[in-house]
Formats: sequence, structure tokens, C-alpha cells
Amino acid sequence: MQLTKKQKMLERLKQFTMMDDDFMTRIFEDDKVLTQFMLNTILGRKNIWVIEEISQKVVKNLLGRSVRLDVFARDERGRPYDIEIQRADKGAGAKRARYYSALMDADETVPNMEPEKLPESYVIFITQNDIFKKGLPIYHIERVVKECDKPFNDKMHILYVNGKYRGDNQIGWLMHDFNCRNARDMKNKILADKVRYLKEADKGVKYMCKIMEDFAKEEREEANIETAVKLLKAGDMTEARVQEFFNFTEKQMKAVKEKLTEIKK
Repeated sequence: MQLTKKQKMLERLKQFTMMDDDFMTRIFEDDKVLTQFMLNTILGRKNIWVIEEISQKVVKNLLGRSVRLDVFARDERGRPYDIEIQRADKGAGAKRARYYSALMDADETVPNMEPEKLPESYVIFITQNDIFKKGLPIYHIERVVKECDKPFNDKMHILYVNGKYRGDNQIGWLMHDFNCRNARDMKNKILADKVRYLKEADKGVKYMCKIMEDFAKEEREEANIETAVKLLKAGDMTEARVQEFFNFTEKQMKAVKEKLTEIKK
């Protein structure tokens, strides 16, 4: 028997783990306590108090190119955190980490601000694989003065959390939970309760189905925009014809033109 659209969504929801960035961001969305728990666990602390949490925060560079941060948080001392889920090794490269860190710095600055006022910052990648292949739970990236073998102390921190790690400790339990499909199999109750709500409670399931519908619509729109850009670049269609064919709004056409301009540069 062929599954209905709703049944397909429910089956897909059952398969989600927190290693799926879309599901992970819903877990921590508007939940300062849960975000606080994750940061304290990863950083081995007990004194981080989250005062702001934004899932899928859009950050732009000076040229207007935007990046979505999976989970953005700020603590009571003003320190910003970006937590990224990366299933593919190439998505957690050194230059991507550098780029995200630079965008966070740019987002923190205001006119006439002294560079010394930049807050301490953290970019945290939770990776599907052990990309450094040393079997460690966490890898800390810090700048050093090579000739002196001393910390550069620029207060920029990059961490990689090994999603394959299963040690009998807090990081091991956290990574175990990040890879669980069922709440009943999870070790941390605070995470299990949220997963159970989104996968089993009526309100949570309805919310996730709505999110999946929105994502599917957004993916279709992005695919149409990419196709439109290719058609315009090749000269196969005029702008007027593209807008008519795809039934684009003025906002969507603006996105098409911006992408086309970027390609031509």
C-alpha cells in the first residue's frame, strides 16, 4: 500500500537524529536551558548561563552573502557561540571554521568599536566522523606563537566534537544521544524529553510536520532559482520569460539576479 504524504513525513520524522541539522535546530530552538546544558557538557563547565538562543540565525558579510548558523547562543558575559552539525567531512574544513568565526566577529562589531572590545567567541563543530582520526572526544583549535610556543590569546576558540566517540563520560553520553532515533534509548533525560515531545506528542509532531513542509517548499524554491540562473546565463530565456515560467515574485526574481551577478563577477 502506498504511503500518504503525511505517513511519509511521520516515517521520516522517526528516522531523525540530532545529527540531522534541521532536527537538531528544532531541539534547541527557543530553549536556553537545553542549549546551556549542551555548552556546559562540551566545554566541561558548570557556569555557562545562556541568555540568548537563536536557531538558524542568518549572518551576512560585508558583501551581503549570508550564512545560517545552526544554533547561535550568547552567555551572560556576552560571549557568542556557534554550534554546527556537520555530517560530511568537507563541511567541517579549516577554512569554513575560519569563515564562520570571522562572520561572528563582524556581526559583533559596531561603528567606531575598538577591536579590543571584541568578545571571546566559540565555533563548535559536531561532526559525524572523527575527522582527525585520533579517537579523542574533542579537538581544540587555538592559535599559538610558534617561535615562543605560547598562546596567541586572541580569545577565538574553534572546537571539533567527535560524533563517533562513545566513552563512558559526559561527552560520550552526549554523542550517543545525538545519534539516537528513539528517546527511550537516550542517556540524558533533558534531551530525551525534548526528542520525545517532537517525535511523539501531538503538538510536537504537528510542529515538525509543518517545519518539514516549509523546508520542502524552500528546497523547491531554491532549486527553481538555481535552474533559472542557469537558463539566464545560457541565454535560453529572458528575465520576463523566467518570471512567467516559474511564477516568481519580485523578491524571488531579485534573488535570481543577485546569484547571476555573483556568477558573472
